[in-house]
Amino acid sequence: MTRRRFIADTWSPSTGHPTQAALTGEQALHLARVLRAQPGQIFDVVANGFLHRAEVAAVSDHEVLFTLHEELETDASLPIHLLLAIFKFDRFEWAIEKATELGVARITPILARRTEKHLALAAPKRAERWRRIALESAKQSRRTDIPEILSPTPLPAALTRESAPTRILLSETEQSLTLAAALASSNLQPATGRVPHPSQSYRDGWDVDTPPAEHPTDLALAIGPEGGWTPEEMSLFTQHNWTHVTLGPRILRAETAAIAALAIAAAHLA
Repeated sequence: MTRRRFIADTWSPSTGHPTQAALTGEQALHLARVLRAQPGQIFDVVANGFLHRAEVAAVSDHEVLFTLHEELETDASLPIHLLLAIFKFDRFEWAIEKATELGVARITPILARRTEKHLALAAPKRAERWRRIALESAKQSRRTDIPEILSPTPLPAALTRESAPTRILLSETEQSLTLAAALASSNLQPATGRVPHPSQSYRDGWDVDTPPAEHPTDLALAIGPEGGWTPEEMSLFTQHNWTHVTLGPRILRAETAAIAALAIAAAHLA
């Protein structure tokens, strides 16, 4: 029988292989009240990116403390940074959920020129909700880490700080170079090893000017908003050495394009 898996809110020591971990807040309340956890029970717990067989040491409505035992085998997350232009929130949140399931390492919500004004204004207040969606999706898909959801960022700032060696833009104007062909000609290697969990709690968020260093990415994928990128934005991508590619002749919704692109990239990195 598959053991239930949880992602710890805190752990110690804070670096390297932890020996203790704890669930707090809603996770602790669920484990204590709904699952009626008792000391001695065994669960799978992810702490600092390591998956452990874990024994419940103490239970309260506010905190469930675990003693961590042997480390278990895990699959690496995909070293992909998804730059996703903000669009209607219900569909944007669906894209975050599915991108998490597919294993993306980092998502930056992008404030593009054609992002609707009311969505751009409301986006900063939605960031915490997006991080919670990523957390729940990570648990559901049995990931050993949570993708970083950065604060909504204007496109020029996001392009300036992007460090992934392979940068690919899905472009409606590109007709010949496919995503699969661009990946095949790149230096990307299959994903191996463990991508560490960020040292900060997912509730803390991340400084928009200082992206976390714990999630290195080899590939950046950019998906535009409804209406596409403006000519000025396309030129900006070119200036920052992004490769323009196509997914084919059909016009896809932004969330469909994001998932299709991630699936193709995942197959390449497998």
